[in-house]
Amino acid sequence: MKRKTDPMAASYEPSGAPRQVSNKAFKRQLDKVYAWYTTGFFVFLATLALLEQIGLSREWIGFIFLLATVALYAGIGIMSRTTDAVEYYVAGRRVPAIYNGMATGADWMSAASFIGLAGTLYLTGYGGLAFIMGWTGGYCLVALLLAPYLRKFGQFTIPDFLGERYGGNLPRFIGVVAAILCSFTYVVAQIYGVGLITSRLTGVAFELGIFLGLGGILVCSFLGGMRAVTWTQVAQYVILIVAYLIPVVWLSVKQTGVPVPQLVYGFQLEKVTAKEKLLTNDPKELEVRELYTRRAAELDAKLRNPGHALAADKAQAEARLAKVRASNAPLSEMAAAEKSLAALPRDEVAAAAVWARERALAETRSRPLNGMPPQAEQFSGDPKGDKKAQRLFDESRRNFLALVFCLMVGTAALPHILMRYYTVPSVREARRSVTWSVLFIFLLYVTAPALAVLVKFEVFHSLVGTPFDHLPQWVAAWNKVDPTLLSVVDVNHDNVLQLNEMTIGGDIVVLAMPEIAGLPYVISGLVAAGGLAAALSTADGLLLTIASALSHDLYYKVIDPNASTARRVTISKVLLLIVTLLAAYVAAQKPADILFLVSAAFSFAAAAFFPALVLGIFWKRATGLAAALGMMAGLGLTTYYMVVTQPWLRGIFGVTRPVDLWWGIQPISAGVFGVPVGFLVIIGVSLLSPTPSRKIRELVDHVRYPNRRL
Repeated sequence: MKRKTDPMAASYEPSGAPRQVSNKAFKRQLDKVYAWYTTGFFVFLATLALLEQIGLSREWIGFIFLLATVALYAGIGIMSRTTDAVEYYVAGRRVPAIYNGMATGADWMSAASFIGLAGTLYLTGYGGLAFIMGWTGGYCLVALLLAPYLRKFGQFTIPDFLGERYGGNLPRFIGVVAAILCSFTYVVAQIYGVGLITSRLTGVAFELGIFLGLGGILVCSFLGGMRAVTWTQVAQYVILIVAYLIPVVWLSVKQTGVPVPQLVYGFQLEKVTAKEKLLTNDPKELEVRELYTRRAAELDAKLRNPGHALAADKAQAEARLAKVRASNAPLSEMAAAEKSLAALPRDEVAAAAVWARERALAETRSRPLNGMPPQAEQFSGDPKGDKKAQRLFDESRRNFLALVFCLMVGTAALPHILMRYYTVPSVREARRSVTWSVLFIFLLYVTAPALAVLVKFEVFHSLVGTPFDHLPQWVAAWNKVDPTLLSVVDVNHDNVLQLNEMTIGGDIVVLAMPEIAGLPYVISGLVAAGGLAAALSTADGLLLTIASALSHDLYYKVIDPNASTARRVTISKVLLLIVTLLAAYVAAQKPADILFLVSAAFSFAAAAFFPALVLGIFWKRATGLAAALGMMAGLGLTTYYMVVTQPWLRGIFGVTRPVDLWWGIQPISAGVFGVPVGFLVIIGVSLLSPTPSRKIRELVDHVRYPNRRL
């Protein structure tokens, strides 16, 4: 499969370049291979289902899913190993459009899409549609503005394009920094998802689950680069889309008798809305909310003087322990008293942090529907209400539109997605590839809203109102994985679960869906394997992007232009290993929820790359200095806004001043400020700078007209 092509023969490839004679035969061979692979996957799934019926344990099912899928990906990586630069960086530029579309779909279906999207729709209702609209709309921008033009240019990476288009190493270097920043932020979220899924499949600790899952990532991308990543991602797409669709169809049949959830979930939404009204006014729910209101008030009082409150709590716990010891109470009661004393915060600072988190949780649980908005409600507030309600409505709508904008523009600028369109044989195939990408992504995105509604219907009608001693086993199992993802507490001591007594994280709505619906455990293993495929496929692409930026754009293009092909690929592999381990360490710290990390990456990519890429393609007057300053200005402003407004980042950087949101925009949409600043800086500085050279202007003309032959 090695293609003997000199990658440095030309800086760009004419669209009329002759194709390899073997391209059609190569595609026919791929068709046969993946047809057999898909058939084998269904046989494997049916075999496991049969084994479960005759007594195979859940633990073994989980281990088999994990080991089989990771072994599959590793096997593809070993068979696709290469040291050829064109194969390693762009898969030999011969991936057929349909397979590149599948690979792009898998690359795109990250842990956020597979795990987090339906969970966000479950928790936020209509507001979660911003992600579907933004991400899907972004591919329209990719098709119209970027993919064919970048393929016409014929480089390996996005920083490579910036360096060649704008001339000099400064735009290239800024591009490398920006690519690493947004890709590293994104990959941490994927590795977090790997740990979450692996720990649920096997029962191992979250941190160990991360490193078990990394085996599939490293063997694939380490040995074969983009070639191995591409063929692995095609295999991963088959697994993840089957894993996503089967349980949703099953749940739809269970609830409605119709196997097309996308068409009937509107009827279930009506039932969910009716149940929401009942739960909002239910006496038991009101009782629980009142208890949490009191708890929030108590914690608020403690936070006014945390030192005094901690001393009082410690004295009370010590007095209780002394009383228990003096009365020769049972060992269990004595152990409980000792545990209560040991659980107290170490000092005043720790106490304030713990109580602030508990107060936020209590305030959420004191609201109707456990703090969730009604599923069908468009925006918070009321445009016809009082000033506070009107302001809340305006801010909610403004944030919805800002998020859609950031996700659209960020999608069109993510380096690991744009790199995929360097792997196809021609400009025409690049356009077709985007079309296939949208189709394959659409299959999941049109299903996610249905999944959220069907799961919420199941929770409202089958879980809420269940006695605590009759709760299904999966509740305790997920609580063991991570109590922040799922926990239940009988606050009013009536032994019946109310909605406000349950905390459910968006990250497990998809993973726990089969168990919530009462489906066989093999379906749970299938969904977890699909989530693992989604996380691993995106992680592969992101890690390769980072390694390529460092080895090709920084080392080869800037530091050592005479480096041999073998040396460049070797350095890329070493850097890939280092970056992977660093990302795994950061993910093990559980820095923030998956959705924020992913959305932050989109804002970074949008602000850093989109203005420079679009103006670089469509405006000959844009200069290298302007592009570098524009990328720095856009990225800098976006990063600054996140640091001073996002709680986790504020803690990291020690920001203590009050949060000041600009026009009420949440930090998840920080790119809405960086993108226009990037455009303004590039345009302004370019007009004040000397006109680019004739060579650059001719190159832009060539790139702008992909179908024009040289």
